Formats: sequence, C-alpha cells, structure tokens
Amino acid sequence: MQQVVYGVDRFMEQAAKYKQLKFGLITNNAATTSTNEASRLALLKKGINVVRLFSPEHGLSAKGEDGSFQKNFTDEVTGLPVISLYGEKLKPTAEDLKELDALLFDIPDAGCRYYTYLWTLSYAMEAAAENQKQFIVLDRPNPAGGKLSFAEGPMLDEANCSSFIGRWNIPVRHCCTLGELAQYFAATKIKNADLQIIKTANWRRAEKPDLMNKNFIAPSPALTDAETILLYSGLGFLEGITINEGRGTATPFKILGAPWIYENELHDAFTSLNLEGVQSAPIKFIPASGLYTQIACKGIHLTVTDSEKFTPVASGLQILQLLISLYPVDCKERLYPTVANPTGANHLDRLTGVRNSFEKLKSGNFFYEKFWDCRQWEIVMKPYLLY
Repeated sequence: MQQVVYGVDRFMEQAAKYKQLKFGLITNNAATTSTNEASRLALLKKGINVVRLFSPEHGLSAKGEDGSFQKNFTDEVTGLPVISLYGEKLKPTAEDLKELDALLFDIPDAGCRYYTYLWTLSYAMEAAAENQKQFIVLDRPNPAGGKLSFAEGPMLDEANCSSFIGRWNIPVRHCCTLGELAQYFAATKIKNADLQIIKTANWRRAEKPDLMNKNFIAPSPALTDAETILLYSGLGFLEGITINEGRGTATPFKILGAPWIYENELHDAFTSLNLEGVQSAPIKFIPASGLYTQIACKGIHLTVTDSEKFTPVASGLQILQLLISLYPVDCKERLYPTVANPTGANHLDRLTGVRNSFEKLKSGNFFYEKFWDCRQWEIVMKPYLLY
C-alpha cells in the first residue's frame, strides 16, 4: 500500500507558484508532513512566506487542557507571532488578516462534530471571505473512517443547540475530511468564499480506521491513539453528565466511572446490551484531574474489537441511558465550563445537538427524536466528496 501523502506535502510540491503571497497558517504541533516534520517549519523551509500563525483549542502545542484559555505568544520554533483562536476570540479579525494574501489551514481532525477544530475552520473561512482573502485547506484523512454509511446522528438542531461544539447541522460522526466539509460550508453557509482544497493522496475512504496507530500523532491531550478517536464520538457525551470520562488517567475515553458506581453491576449491564464491536471489563481508578479528582472511582474499561461493526455514537448514547437508569439519584447533568461556554450550561444538549436530551435519555425516548436520522447525509455530501 502506498504511503498517504498529506495536503501539506502536496502544497509544498507547488511552492513556486505561491512564493509571492503572504500567508497566515492555522495549525498546531499535531500538523506534520508525511515525514513527521512540523508543517509550519516545513513550509518555511520550502520558501512559503508564512508571516503569522493562528492556533485552535489546546493551543499551538496541542497539549492545552480541554476548554482552557489559550493566549497569544511567539512561537519558539519559527519566531512567528501566534494569535489564539481559543482565547479572547474564536474568529480572526480584519486586523489579523490585514497584511495577508491568504489563510492556510492544516490541523488533523477527530471525525466528530463536537471536536472544535472543525468550527475553528468555519470561523476562519468566514473571516477570509469577509476580508476577500483566499482560504486554502491542506487536507488530511479522517482518522475515524470515511465510509459515509458509517455516519451517525443525531443531526444538530441549529435553532436550539448551535454552539462552538456544533455550529451547523451535520452528524456527530460525519465521515468526511475537513476539506470536504469546507466545500459543503462554502456552498451552503459561507458566502463568497475563495476556497481551495489541496487533497491528500493515497487515502481511500473505504479503508478501515487504523487501530495499529501507524504514524499516529495525538491531535489533543485526551485523544491518545486511534482506538480512542473511535470511542470519543460516543464517550465524549459523558462530559455532559456526572461521570468521569477517563480524563485525569492514562486512558481517557476508554474508561468511565464514578465513586457511586458498582463496577461489576455496570459491566454486567453493559454486556447485556450486546453492542457489536466493543467489550467491557470492570475497573477501579483514581483520576489525577478532572471530575472526581483524587477520588476513587469504579466503572468499566471499553475495548474496540471490530472497528467496522462498532457504532460509537449509538453505543455512547445507550451507555448514557444505561447509567441514568442504573443510578438515577447520582447520575445527573453536569456543567462543563469552557472558554466557548463559560457557564458550562446545556453542555449535553450541545454535544448531542438535541434539546432537552437528558430528559429524553432518562425517558428512553431519545432514539425516536427526528434529529437522529442522518440517512440523507451521504446524498447531501456526494457533490462535495474528494475521495
């Protein structure tokens, strides 16, 4: 099998025709060439005139704590100024773009609607269009897989649940690259976008998600390997309830628990769900940070056994329903304060994209919600697919 060549590599092959332009680059340390060199450094070495960097949530280091304020600073690697798009603002200003000819976007994604890098892309695209700047996406594979038949809702209720973890109506697991979604947004949401996509080479969307972790670079602190990327699209919902989702441990989004859970009871109940492609084991752990810091928790450890049979979003929601039914007194909605949502209110609704989702999960009626259906997604995206 041929090596996957990222959009940044292919952009550098065309470097000569861009040498007269001044670029801003939206990136972080997880963005590398196919030979594992930091994209921003490789672009400068190739003669691309990058004059300013922009960083998303988790900062340029890609190691900032979830939801935490990221400041402006000077990059030690390149000497370039870094403007945070997860600090005082989420969107570049006209002043930020004033001396630039174009914006480059090169950040690995997680394939999930509530992962914020996608929405940083959307705001940056808007800013570029409003200021008559070209916007170039250096595309990358979707690490959670690209088969559109694997896309999972709920879809997003834009009128009631739009936020920085889901601005627009796409599935939770979207199965697209950011370049493809950029094309869709340019056609449906962002007027006058001057958009160019530099495609990845040698990636086929039908390939299985890579559970062997070949060339894996963590896009943020909690997404530590390819298996975690798959689990995240479902276990991320736990941020909205009073369950530790594994943050503060070596295995975030692979384990879940709370002080008041009985681990064997939960393991047996989970096993009785007969979910395909995933299995559990009872576990005890003490989070070093996050919810229940330094408090003994009990719960389950999840392992993906078949990445193609596993349905992470549906499984995650069924786990939430199970937890709410087993522990109705202690399992409640949780506030989850972030830079983008300082009060932390309505976090579960923002994650699911469905209004009053806790009550619907509690009643057992969640899966009958109209926003669940994403069968039209493959038809909607067909004109914008690149692979």
